[in-house]
Amino acid sequence: MEKRVLTLLIVVLAGIIVGVAVAVQRTTKPVLVMQLNEIIRSLKTVEKDLSNMDKRLATMETQSHEAVRALKNFQAPSPKVAQQPSAVLSEDYSKIHTIDIAHSPIRGNPRAPVTVVEFLDFQCPFCQRFHPPVQQALKAYPQEVNYVLKNFPLSFHPQARPAAKAAFAAGEQGKYWEMTDLLLQNAANLSEEKFKELAQQLKLNVNKFLKDYKEKDAKWEELINKDISLGGQVDVRGTPTFYINGRKTSARDFNAFKTEIDKILNEKKN
Repeated sequence: MEKRVLTLLIVVLAGIIVGVAVAVQRTTKPVLVMQLNEIIRSLKTVEKDLSNMDKRLATMETQSHEAVRALKNFQAPSPKVAQQPSAVLSEDYSKIHTIDIAHSPIRGNPRAPVTVVEFLDFQCPFCQRFHPPVQQALKAYPQEVNYVLKNFPLSFHPQARPAAKAAFAAGEQGKYWEMTDLLLQNAANLSEEKFKELAQQLKLNVNKFLKDYKEKDAKWEELINKDISLGGQVDVRGTPTFYINGRKTSARDFNAFKTEIDKILNEKKN
């Protein structure tokens, strides 16, 4: 409605400008001509402003449609959860969970006294953001800390599960962690074509990579589903979720990870 009104105003103003221009051509008084020219310039400025406003309204309309679609796709919590908001918001950072890492690759010293486990979604921007601090901790504690990745693809990230399979397929050629790093660096641009491009970048046998990626799909599905099931058992509520020696942690930067790692190492010494 607003757009139609603005369009009508622009048309009316254009008509006024034409009429004024005709009047200017017919008059012989210099002062009047100057005044009319000034009016024309002012009207043109108004017309330009209205046009810009019309464009902004169109952008706002598009954004509102996108917001409506997002709301339609939003899944509200069950009545039981909604009646207990405190249970949803609270996090237990004292409980030690048993996290089976049998089928998961380990980055770092397998016998390290400190294990960082992350439940991760390859398409999650926060997973991308908080991946470097963990890798920094591994470099700072090469013998004391190792890292395990658990796949927890979220339903609204369609490329997260395929990316996990691409990492597993690269692992068949000994490049699981290298592919993991590249996938997270390209979290906003994942696709099967991108997986192939990254495999080439890692100098993998691309034909074998694609074959393993597709033909071992059932195997990868089983591993991913095991991780998802485990995530439900250890109270994973989103990505990324980190655990240090089985205890959920709120650490997200290097210093926070370092503080918790040092505490564990000091306790083991005493």
